[in-house]
Amino acid sequence: MAKKSVEARQRKREALVARYAEKRAALKAAGDFQALDSLPRNASPVRLKNRCQLTGRPKGYMRYFGLSRVMFRDMALAGKIPGVRKASW
Repeated sequence: MAKKSVEARQRKREALVARYAEKRAALKAAGDFQALDSLPRNASPVRLKNRCQLTGRPKGYMRYFGLSRVMFRDMALAGKIPGVRKASW
């Protein structure tokens, strides 16, 4: 589990990215890089980190499922992810 402060920081960044997305797109299309610099740093989508939705783990993230490898394995073995089963041959 990630620290609560790290998860809160991530949520705060996601909110800022969503709030400024339209304005950033307009400024980039216009080529106004001076105004882009004046926007908050955390409004840039590059500052977001992919994290597991259940635990907040940043490493071993599987983008398709939105989970870390650890939680994916637990949920898959428990049968909670439809269409996923353990390979055997």
